[in-house]
Formats: sequence, C-alpha cells, structure tokens
Amino acid sequence: MPYSTRRRRRRSSSEDRYMRKRRRYEDEDREREREREKERERDRDRHRDHQGNTVIDGIVFIIITQQPVSQVIGRSVFIFLVYRNSHCVTLRHSEDKKRAASIEDDEDGHLKYNPGDSIQARCTDHFRKISHVQYENDIVKTLGEGTFGKVAECKDKKNQKRIALKIIKNVEKYREAARLEINVLRSISNWRGEGKELCVTMLDWFDYHGHMCIAFQVLGLSVFDFLKENSYTPYPISQVAHISYQLSEAVAFLHRNKLTHTDLKPENILFVNSSYDLIFNEKKNKTWKRVKDSTIRLIDFGSATFNDEHHSTIVSTRHYRAPEVILELGWAQPCDVWSIGCIMFELYTGYTLFQTHDNREHLAMMERILGSIPVKMIRKTKKTRFFEGDKLVWNGSQSSESYVRNNCKPIKRHMSETSQEHRLLFDIIEKMLKFEPNLRITLQVALGHSFFNTVAPKEKNCVTRSRLQTSHSLSR
Repeated sequence: MPYSTRRRRRRSSSEDRYMRKRRRYEDEDREREREREKERERDRDRHRDHQGNTVIDGIVFIIITQQPVSQVIGRSVFIFLVYRNSHCVTLRHSEDKKRAASIEDDEDGHLKYNPGDSIQARCTDHFRKISHVQYENDIVKTLGEGTFGKVAECKDKKNQKRIALKIIKNVEKYREAARLEINVLRSISNWRGEGKELCVTMLDWFDYHGHMCIAFQVLGLSVFDFLKENSYTPYPISQVAHISYQLSEAVAFLHRNKLTHTDLKPENILFVNSSYDLIFNEKKNKTWKRVKDSTIRLIDFGSATFNDEHHSTIVSTRHYRAPEVILELGWAQPCDVWSIGCIMFELYTGYTLFQTHDNREHLAMMERILGSIPVKMIRKTKKTRFFEGDKLVWNGSQSSESYVRNNCKPIKRHMSETSQEHRLLFDIIEKMLKFEPNLRITLQVALGHSFFNTVAPKEKNCVTRSRLQTSHSLSR
C-alpha cells in the first residue's frame, strides 16, 4: 500500500476517533451544565437572605438595597425598572394567571408547541412605556434547544418579520436566570460605543404562561456548528482573524462597561449569515465549506456578571475555563481573555485546545502546553490536593496519561505554517493564555496587535455599516 494512502487512512481514523470523543464530551458537557446550573442556584440562594420582602398582591413597591441588583429579585416578583447606579429596583408582583387548556409543558418544563401554533403576547412594554401591548407570533420551526429552553423561529403576524424567540423553561431557576439576562441585554441596549452592534440585540421580552420569552434577530449557525458540519475543517486564517477581531471588540465593549461575559465559547458566537461556498482542495482531494461572510454576533448573556455583583465560584464552560477559576483564586475580566485565546486556537486548528473534564488533567494539559503553573498561584490556592510542594501532582489513568503525552505539546508546535501571519496569531494567543490574570493582554491592547492588521479595513468597519443598515424595532 502506498505510503500516502496509509497516511490518509491514519488521518481519517484519527479524525473518526476525535469526532467520537467530541460527541461523548458533548454529552458529558450537557450533564455538567446541569450541575453548573444547580451550583448557580445554590449561590443565588445563599444571597437571598438579605431581601426580607413581603409580597403585596398587585402593588408596585420599591426596595433600596446595598446588595447588587441581580440578587434582589424575589421568587414571586419580576423586574419592572432598574436603576443600577443607586441599586434601587422597582418591582411588581407577577399575578398568577389561569392557563388556557391548550397551553402545556413537557416533564422538563419546555413549552409544548407545533409549527403553526401562535404565541400571543400581552404585556406592558417596558422599552416604550406603552401599557397592555398585544401581538401574535406564529411559530415556524425550532432552531435549537438547550438546558434553558428552546429557540423557535417565529413570524410576527402584523408585519411578517422573522424573529428568533428564546422560550425559557417554566422552571423558577431558569426564569430567574432569564430575568438576569434581560437585565444585561437592557443595559447593553442603553450603552454606546464600538462593539455594541456585535452583541445580539434583544428586540422584546414577555412572560407567556410562566415561560419567559426573549425575542432576537434571526441569525445563522454558530461558529462551532459550522465547524462541526464542515467535518471540523479549520477556518482559513483570514477568517480566524476577522472572527477573532470582532469577538475581541464585542467583549472589549462589555469590559469597558464593567461587565464580564464569563461563558465565551464557539457555540455562543453566531454568524449573521452562514451561507457558504463549496471549495475543492486539490492537495487534500477534499471538498469543504467556506462561509461567505464571517460577520458574527455574540450571544448568551445569561451568565454575564457586573464587576460589583456577586461572583460565582465556578464560571465558563470547561474547555474555555481559566486557571484562576479552576484553582478558585477569584476571577475578573481576564477570564474572558483566556476563553478568547482558546477559541482562536480552535478556529485555527479545528479542535479544542484543552479536551478534558477533570480539573487535575486540565492543569496537567496547561503545564504541558504552556509551561509550569506559577509558584505564587500554587501557594495561594486552597486546592492543595492538586500539588505537592510547588509541583502539580498528576497520576492519571494510563489512557489519560497517554492522551496528554501524545496530544498536548507546546502550543507553537500546532502551527500549520511558519509564515509571519501564523506566527503573529500564535503570539497573540500566547499573550491571552498567560497563567497569571494580571499578565494577560487586555482586549483593548489586543485589538492593536499586528495579527489584526491582516483584517481588511472594510471588515473592521462592518460595525458601522450594520448600524446604518439594521433596524431592530418590532412594530406593534
């Protein structure tokens, strides 16, 4: 058998193993996401004790608190108006309404519906202060599903515009998380500055028989789903640069407004339009997809945290989690920078930098790829079981040790080419993946890095174009 054929077969076998492992990890991710939700709920419960509210049916009342606004939300009230600077929240009791017989939930709390069903919203329009607005959306199809609920494509009956409607489960902890996300999205809508248009825009929100519903513009596939449907073929480096530049600009905008996203990952970065061209690669004798327009929007602000709010112990999805979070040393905006570094690597290679679900193995991978964990971080952490003296102790299983040894190599050895553009990419990734948060590059500085000089000026200015071309208002 020719050597080139054997090599192709080995590569194909390796890709199959990787995809099987990825699918297994995705299943584990969903389970761990459920565990994270339980932990967040426990964190919120611990910070509810200061409320001491008496619910007065049908009466608007005001609470003045020294605690962060997001912690004041009671179980039987919903946000009516928020004054963030003064920590003053106006709340009104959400009256229980009898459900129509046709409104049903499944055992997990998802709203049951079929294409063609209509969701009728009757609510107070908090954006424009018009009372008792009523309109209908016809469900077209389901776009996606997660632990929070479902996203359905709908058509506004009045103006025939399409929207993406995020329908939250009829479960209290998810309703509360949705209220927090609405709070953040409303804040973003009031801010000004470069990067704002790269964050998804909330068109409206309402409560539908216990299901919090948030309306967004309809977008394309996530950069992860596109990668997956493209057999994990890496993005061209020009698109890696464009996507990464937009992501950095969007998150820098959040950071300037004292907000940390905390859950940056390829699944939360959506193409505005994911239509593609088919490209034949003669060298690899393979056809792959190339997205026509790599303009993106950042989504999912359900875990976003303001600087002055309570910080949960654990944040971020495992593969994109910073070392200070794993070691429980406290976290701030640099944890977002770490996540972006991991995402840039994944866009370039097609695979995850830290493919693990175990803290100790995760730290071992970091050391093999990035060097030793700084002694000052080791001495500061309470996770002493991971270390002996100033060294990481890792006695993984034989298969785990073999995987780390064979797949985790110094980061620059993952470069597919040694041209200047590729070297600059790995230079900025290394600056984003510094162990110590205070040594990590800030996003404002990163935007001026030489790697982003490869992004065409017209692509850097796409934000301005989108501001002029896009209208996000829903007519009533």
